[in-house]
Amino acid sequence: MRAWLLLALVPALDAQRLDPAQWSMTLEPAQAPPGAKVLARVAVAIEPSWHLYSMSTPKPSIPTTLRLIESPVAGSAKPYQRKPTLTFDPNFGIEAQRYDQKAEFLLEISLKNDAPAGRAEINAEARYAVCDASRCLPPRKKQVTAALVVDPAAKAKPAIIPEGFFEPQPPGESKPAAPPRKPAAEGWGSFLAVAFGFGLAAIFTPCVFPMIPITMSFFLNKEKAVFQAAVFCLGIIVLFSGLGVVTTAILGPFGVVQLGSNPWVNGFIAAVFLAFALSMMGAFEITLPSSLLTKLDRASQQGGVAGTLIMGLAFSLTSFACVGPFVGPLLAASVQDGGLRPLTGMAAFATGLAAPFFFLALFPAYLKRLPRSGGWLARVKMVMGFILLAAMLKYVSNIDQVLQWSLITRERFLAAWMVLFSLAGLYLLGFLRLEGVSKDEPLGLWRLLIGSAFLIFALSLGPGMYGGRLGEIDAYVPLPSEGFGARGGASGGTGLAWMKNDFRGALAKARSEGKRVFVNFTGYACTNCHWMKANMFTRPEIAAALKEYVLVELYTDGTDAAAEENQKLQDSKFQTVAIPFYAIFDPDEKAIATFDRLTKNPQEYLAFLNQGKLSALSVQPSAFSPQRSARKLKAESSLPLFLVV
Repeated sequence: MRAWLLLALVPALDAQRLDPAQWSMTLEPAQAPPGAKVLARVAVAIEPSWHLYSMSTPKPSIPTTLRLIESPVAGSAKPYQRKPTLTFDPNFGIEAQRYDQKAEFLLEISLKNDAPAGRAEINAEARYAVCDASRCLPPRKKQVTAALVVDPAAKAKPAIIPEGFFEPQPPGESKPAAPPRKPAAEGWGSFLAVAFGFGLAAIFTPCVFPMIPITMSFFLNKEKAVFQAAVFCLGIIVLFSGLGVVTTAILGPFGVVQLGSNPWVNGFIAAVFLAFALSMMGAFEITLPSSLLTKLDRASQQGGVAGTLIMGLAFSLTSFACVGPFVGPLLAASVQDGGLRPLTGMAAFATGLAAPFFFLALFPAYLKRLPRSGGWLARVKMVMGFILLAAMLKYVSNIDQVLQWSLITRERFLAAWMVLFSLAGLYLLGFLRLEGVSKDEPLGLWRLLIGSAFLIFALSLGPGMYGGRLGEIDAYVPLPSEGFGARGGASGGTGLAWMKNDFRGALAKARSEGKRVFVNFTGYACTNCHWMKANMFTRPEIAAALKEYVLVELYTDGTDAAAEENQKLQDSKFQTVAIPFYAIFDPDEKAIATFDRLTKNPQEYLAFLNQGKLSALSVQPSAFSPQRSARKLKAESSLPLFLVV
């Protein structure tokens, strides 16, 4: 028992030895008559990576206080401070006022009229807390002392407050703040690159690739071929960019957020993908009305800029049967993120689709180097059919999860994906006889490599059927039927106990256990939510931090009354319905901190989770009533954990 007690005290003793702030005080002037005013200059040297909070920093950070200890010489004192730095503090999740490296305060001290003559000591007491990027030491008190000579014959000098000092305002409460967002460019770069890559990939489809020589012959036989090609490309970009604008306008801001979970929207996308897949695999052919194409063809033959622009529009429409499978997933992904992504995503896609035409207009000699159309285009078409069937299943799964039918379980979903991707691989390797692969055709190197890649991917899905983690793919497949954490699967055996759609019950449990509540505003069909739970919550340091809370999941994209109530709660508390969204509450339903997005930076997310723990000392005990005394004792016994977070 003594050994355990000693081990428990070691962190606390270590914290006492650790003192990153060194205080000192000097008096100006060092000699003054009774009744005069003197300035006590208090300097603080702060070790690198640590910081000290100002006298006016908002709670729950810990403001510095400085008071004069009463003596026969000193009477009242008025504090002053230098301007602090205002910056986001990850420990408390607020915009805090703090000092780095050094701090300086003043005390304007009024000496007593009956102060006895002679040498005297002036004592001041500072109460403060120091923190670094990931931990805070407990608040402590420190006395500073300076000598003063009280001389009735000395001349009283006016106490002039130096420039740069001001009276601190009383510290107030601060609303919880989300950690600073990363620059939007970080997410935009990868999104636009994918969209552009989709456009380039669409070139190698049966509807587009054979049109390249025909289209280029139209340019090369005219003057200003490069200009004509640029106008043609502009027609392609205008059509697809307009598609992005129309999609956003129809859905609106809230429709965009809810697109990924709406059963009707998901059903429509699944039906479109199924039609495209069957068309790719030869069941039927999707074509636009011939009358529309005839009118566009006549308009394009008028020549000039308008004719070339219309030709670009006509090309885009005629190729839509093959381009649509690329446009569908891209639009679905972009509108869920909202903002300008549908417009910019379609513009980037169209730029990738049009880029080869403009390049060949600049360098027509490369036209002869293009591979000839042949059986490989038929194989591309067939493989795209298998991929579209797999994508269609994802949207059907969204419907199943939102409506909670539990028909497409994780195991069934992965089994279907394994079969579809295996069939694509077997087809490319020649084991599955379908259009595009003749019996006597030799197996080329590229067919061998790509077919093998499909089979490898299909086999890699197998562990997920038995609870294994699939990394990034976990975002797109249903959750395990037994919940995350079952069989050591998608939760990695972290043992996290989640309540579901019971916010009031979580608050009651938090009051009884002396904890705070971690709320996960999530969705059944939210891919980012799935990714966070499968890949972020399973990290050992994140799981350990989550165990300090009462955990509750509030699903906002369902069709039941609970989902509607959860959405209203999120909207009323935080004025948003976007998911994923994470919030930390105290048992009195006060929001302590929020985090409003997916992140792949564990340190950033751990800093958010630590906000609830690191600010625990600033919470009044009454917040944990009615069992106030028991929980106060528990909080004090867990102090060493606070020191080393």
